[in-house]
Amino acid sequence: MSRETEDVREAIAGELRLMDPSVRMSRSLARQLMDPDFVEVGASGRRWTYDEMLAALPELDGAAESSPRYEPSNFTGVLLAPGLVHLTYETMLDGARARRSSLWRKQGAAATWQMYYHQATPIPPDSV
Repeated sequence: MSRETEDVREAIAGELRLMDPSVRMSRSLARQLMDPDFVEVGASGRRWTYDEMLAALPELDGAAESSPRYEPSNFTGVLLAPGLVHLTYETMLDGARARRSSLWRKQGAAATWQMYYHQATPIPPDSV
């Protein structure tokens, strides 16, 4: 497996973990997967900081075991530079579709991949 393939695979695994309700409910688990410089532009257009997202994550969609879960599909990824992976994919959550883009960053020798930036764009119901 190439370094690029392995890095992309690890970033996708992190992305999937952040969709897991048990991770979304645990600030300590989510903190491991989010870069301290994290920023998100959500599907609503709201800009989220690291601290705001960690505080709100347990209350957001997809956090409760009994609530609808994210259904991701069509992952693609590319290693932009050493320690920087860009992912794109789509999600379905309770009938709402979104296109998503994430940057994952890995710093230092023993560092793990962490989400540095995330953006979600709603897909209108009549779009392909």
